[in-house]
Amino acid sequence: MKLKSFLQSVGLVAIILTLLPFIAADFWWIRIFDFPHTQLTVLTFVALVTYFYKFDMKWVQDYVFVAVLTGCFLFQLTKIWPYIPHGNYELMEADATQDRPQVKFYIANVLQDNENPDKLIKDLTDKDPDLILLMETNTRWMQDVRPALEDYPHRVEVPLDNTYGMLLYSRLPLVDPEVKYLVDDSIPSIHTRFSLPAGEEIRLYCIHPTPPMPQHTPSSTDRDAEMMLVAKSAKNSEMPVIVTGDFNDVAWSQTTRLFKDVSGLLDPRIGRGFYNTFNAKNPVMRWPLDHFFASDDFRLVNIGLGADIDSDHFPAVFVVSLEPEKAREQKREEPSEKQKEQATESIQDAREDKEEEKKKEAEEKQDG
Repeated sequence: MKLKSFLQSVGLVAIILTLLPFIAADFWWIRIFDFPHTQLTVLTFVALVTYFYKFDMKWVQDYVFVAVLTGCFLFQLTKIWPYIPHGNYELMEADATQDRPQVKFYIANVLQDNENPDKLIKDLTDKDPDLILLMETNTRWMQDVRPALEDYPHRVEVPLDNTYGMLLYSRLPLVDPEVKYLVDDSIPSIHTRFSLPAGEEIRLYCIHPTPPMPQHTPSSTDRDAEMMLVAKSAKNSEMPVIVTGDFNDVAWSQTTRLFKDVSGLLDPRIGRGFYNTFNAKNPVMRWPLDHFFASDDFRLVNIGLGADIDSDHFPAVFVVSLEPEKAREQKREEPSEKQKEQATESIQDAREDKEEEKKKEAEEKQDG
């Protein structure tokens, strides 16, 4: 009976955690449960198998418990199913028989407090990417990596001490690079174009929005708004687009799925695997937080994780080829009016919050 009670308790927790994200609120303690769908899938499966194996189904409450837990398991599995390596790709594979222009990206959240740049520098040397995006970088990090990246003449450096610094290094020419503060004046994003050797230009967005956590912001409003602003901009681009960075959000969350729907961009992970980048220090609680989304002009050559760089994130490496003539074969549906409205509402909510913050600050100054 002790085991049965324990399994029922585990099942009840799984049911509650499954239902929480359905609450239409952006509080951090709700949105955080978008993350552990993989863990909850395993948890509910183990509980179900053990329950069937150990106990006879004698009572109505047994059937009710198993039915509800089965529903939770199927829901959790549905969330993560696209990222299981089943071969049904969203971003299709590159044509190996053709010599098409390729670009290799290396993105890494280095962990600002990490004082060992040597592992990162070695991994960069080994991977030899064309473009490098480093996040959580302050002035010390910038000074540490600069000497090793002398053959990356094109760069945008935004070192900050608030864990939202960004460094972009490129061997390919950057065209009209800008640093923008889309939602918060302390959270930068990099907007640029880069040109390939044959002259083709690609639009690139590098973002690292704030997570919905009490020590940062108590809601996901800012993160969601920044993602929607970039999604709309990407959708309106007339050239090939890539959006990458640490989204502080998992691939299967409502917000990231809405980002994809509004932008029309493709996820190379779908059909290939999770490629979890966080938490590098915890093998059980890991999720894909660092992302790379590409327009249908691209095909995937390779995807993988970098080495352990003493950060709480693993680096991610993406290689894509530009094959715009095949874009129709993987073109996504246009976003619905409802999806467009949801994106607009996310942006408006953030703007209203910022106006309210400014109003409170002004009142506090007057009172002081």
